[in-house]
Amino acid sequence: MKSTLSNRNIVFMGTSLPRECGIATFTQDLLDQFEHIRGFNKPRIIAINNNDTYHYGDQVLREIDQHKLSDYIETADFLNKSNVDLLVIQHEFGIYGGESGEYLIPFVEKLNIPYIAIFHTVLTQPSSKQQQIITRIAELSVKVVTMAQSTVQDLISIYGIEDTKISFIHHGVPYVETESRSKLKEQYGFADRKILSTFGFLSPGKGIEYSIEAMQGVVKHHPDCLYIIWGKTHPVVKKETGEVYRQKLMDLVEQFDLKHNVLFVDKLLTQEEVIQSLVMSDIYMTPYLGKDQAVSGTLAYGVGYGRVIVSTPYRYAEEMLSEGRGLLANFRDSASLEACILQLLDSPSLVKEMEKRTLELGKTMLWSEIVKTYAAMFQEQITSSELANRSVV
Repeated sequence: MKSTLSNRNIVFMGTSLPRECGIATFTQDLLDQFEHIRGFNKPRIIAINNNDTYHYGDQVLREIDQHKLSDYIETADFLNKSNVDLLVIQHEFGIYGGESGEYLIPFVEKLNIPYIAIFHTVLTQPSSKQQQIITRIAELSVKVVTMAQSTVQDLISIYGIEDTKISFIHHGVPYVETESRSKLKEQYGFADRKILSTFGFLSPGKGIEYSIEAMQGVVKHHPDCLYIIWGKTHPVVKKETGEVYRQKLMDLVEQFDLKHNVLFVDKLLTQEEVIQSLVMSDIYMTPYLGKDQAVSGTLAYGVGYGRVIVSTPYRYAEEMLSEGRGLLANFRDSASLEACILQLLDSPSLVKEMEKRTLELGKTMLWSEIVKTYAAMFQEQITSSELANRSVV
């Protein structure tokens, strides 16, 4: 990685496409935006691998076997001798090796270059090991990032991180030009239907069974409704239990005689397909079961495109859907979901007002805006680190 004039060299560490992982997509979206930012060379990625083999492009600078501690140590040595100005660690407990990803600790302790940690999960009740890992990563970092305002206080009170070290930056949303809602419905063969949707990897924690159950009551009043469940089963879930969850959902559709009103699209969506699925939706659903979920990329996308959202009240949804940007139903409660859906379908003026409010926030979450915040932070931290190093005698 040779410097061009005074351009900065940034490296991201985490999963990388084509590995099917939300963090890989997040990293790619952020990396792509830096092509439009002056003062930086094209960032590279240190890819964390599980037991599968991936055919990476030239953006991947180096690979780490998740379960091989020596790879972490060797990579720290490699970075210390390189001309990398800043490392950005995408942190999620499950993608790093050792108990709760503890292999990161000897890695950051050996690192001599400055790094920023982006915490994709902030637990309110961590194990002692999880708490120790987050605290140590934060302690040695120059900055940490969280994507939910509600987690800032948790990072301070639970993990002992200084408030001046914490930055809140929204989860980014890609901009994709699409046809209008009505044209997309025609294109997909759904003209004259009200579309409800959920997208993302299928796994039992998504609570989709409650949405399907809610559709029983919804279609009695609005028989034109179609609930589309976009996405394949999560690779980890599929490896462990196969298609048990999807089959359970399909059996419910059969049991409730909803074949005309529930559709499964079992594929990994392209970015364009994800955005098209959102734009054509009248209501976007996230009926998740986990109360403490601090961030949801799929919900961020829904907000980014100004959709009216019905969700369970997990932490991120409570924050993002406040101020009239959506409706919250009770956890594991199909009747509550049904009531929210009907309230919206029976009140077009309420839907219009909610879409307007949601889009106001959504516009600020586009990656083209979010990258400016990251770029300014990266430049500031690199400059601060250089000045600190010069002052050492």
